[in-house]
Amino acid sequence: MCGRFTLTKDKEEIAERFEIHIDPAMFSKTYNAAPSQTLPIITNTAPEQASFHKWGLIPHWAKDEKIGNKLINARGETIAEKPSFRDAAEKRRCLVITDGFYEWQRSGGEKQPYRITLADESLFTFAGLWESWSAPNGRDVRTFTIITTEPNGLMKPIHKRMPVMLTPENERVWISDEPLEEVLHLLKPYDEKEMNAYPVSSRVNSPKNNDISILNIAQQTIF
Repeated sequence: MCGRFTLTKDKEEIAERFEIHIDPAMFSKTYNAAPSQTLPIITNTAPEQASFHKWGLIPHWAKDEKIGNKLINARGETIAEKPSFRDAAEKRRCLVITDGFYEWQRSGGEKQPYRITLADESLFTFAGLWESWSAPNGRDVRTFTIITTEPNGLMKPIHKRMPVMLTPENERVWISDEPLEEVLHLLKPYDEKEMNAYPVSSRVNSPKNNDISILNIAQQTIF
């Protein structure tokens, strides 16, 4: 799964990389993005700007917004069949902007957090889905989920799943008008040779901790 990630780059660098407008009043860096937080994504309906959605998908047909707490990730292998994701996969695909994510490696009774990035620690995106849900009080609640896939060689020792990371050339294909069956091949493990992973502080375990010290390398062997 993917339950935490980072976005530590300046707004200007993000805007240039993705050729988008970012509302400065909405944007802030994050060293520990967590579910239920409002975070920047790029949707298929507004690809020229960063849209700010809550992490945890609420299907448009849902009766209770608490369902979003369970839908922070979507398995790429089943998004075409699962009722929670099927409609969004066809009509509402998005890019989740990031420069790294966290995963926890189990060792006995302990869990060691790792930060996983591209080798040069540059910006990239996760493949995602988004929804717009109408609350009983009339609020328009916009949400997203991150799609996951099988782990590559780098991730296998750390966790049994990994988020779908898109290459720059595939980003716009994912949010294009192509039918879902034409883009499902993008939902695959990223090239491990272009990635890096290193152990980080256990302070990341709490979403209340959101500062640069979380990125400090723990005293363990780096992958």
